[in-house]
Amino acid sequence: MQHPHSPTELALLNHWQRGFPLVDAPFATIAAQEGMPPAQVLATYAQLQQRGSLSRIGAVFAPGAGGASLLAAMAVPPQQLEAVAAIVSRFAGVNHNYEREHRVNLWFVATGSDADQVEQLLQSIEAATALPVLRLPMLRPYRIDTGFDLRQAQSTTSGATHWAPAPIAAHDKPLAALAEQGLPLVDAPFAMWAKALHTDVDAVLQRLQAWLDAGLMSRFGVVVRHHELGFSANAMTVFDVPAAQVDACGLALAQVPGVTLAYQRSRAPGWDFNLYCMVHGRDRAAVLHTVEHAIAHAGLSGLPRATLFSLRRFKQTGGQRFSASNTKLIAVAAD
Repeated sequence: MQHPHSPTELALLNHWQRGFPLVDAPFATIAAQEGMPPAQVLATYAQLQQRGSLSRIGAVFAPGAGGASLLAAMAVPPQQLEAVAAIVSRFAGVNHNYEREHRVNLWFVATGSDADQVEQLLQSIEAATALPVLRLPMLRPYRIDTGFDLRQAQSTTSGATHWAPAPIAAHDKPLAALAEQGLPLVDAPFAMWAKALHTDVDAVLQRLQAWLDAGLMSRFGVVVRHHELGFSANAMTVFDVPAAQVDACGLALAQVPGVTLAYQRSRAPGWDFNLYCMVHGRDRAAVLHTVEHAIAHAGLSGLPRATLFSLRRFKQTGGQRFSASNTKLIAVAAD
């Protein structure tokens, strides 16, 4: 059930998806800018997290920053779908799991510390479900940005996304794990991270800012759950594009307002599509309108395609690219 959100709640969700204060007492800084007491800011974020509107306040890492992730899909007999989805969702490395409108009807993201761990996860899922899994690794990102103005009917921003310039260094992965999991909702959250890492707050804040400046992090801030905020329609449109055209088409998709995700992925046996475009919106008609505009703008009209609306969300959690091997550290930081 969706709850109406007050102007205060929307401001705290909307204004701080980017530009979150990387300072000792970030919630006091937000409170001063929003004109409310710090205790109210913390209490509101806690309520939003409890209600499910707020996923976390933390890092969104650029593709290639570290760890491994893979879009995976299964063609599940409809009568088995709920049971199979429940099995898939039980695996800790699965962080999104959706039913979509297609014969290939179960779609999920598998994450891990490296490619071998992800492959082991997929093999375990195949063994547990007795069904094959399509492996659809990303070859090139064109746009990956699900942060947008929640007062609009859909995203109105655009622009290209790039690979991280280099992976997170091995000695920085413990901080990356904490940033991936999200800040504790306390007055001085970065101090808790510093204590868990046996370092000082300035070192933590400087490293986070350096990651932002270098493009290793796409953003640090509020990560919302769109469905709970009224963006209940989302469609993944997939295209079969000749190799010589795919980059031009993908880059054109990235410039279309309303396209939140666009990337090239590997084809798989029985799955010929290699270009993906995601649109989130408040209703099906608005999403389809944007999809048609994107198809026309990117010159994709004559190519084979399919549009897969999501029907049911079985699981949605944050990624586990760094956290899987740092669970003890995260528990210490949360105490």
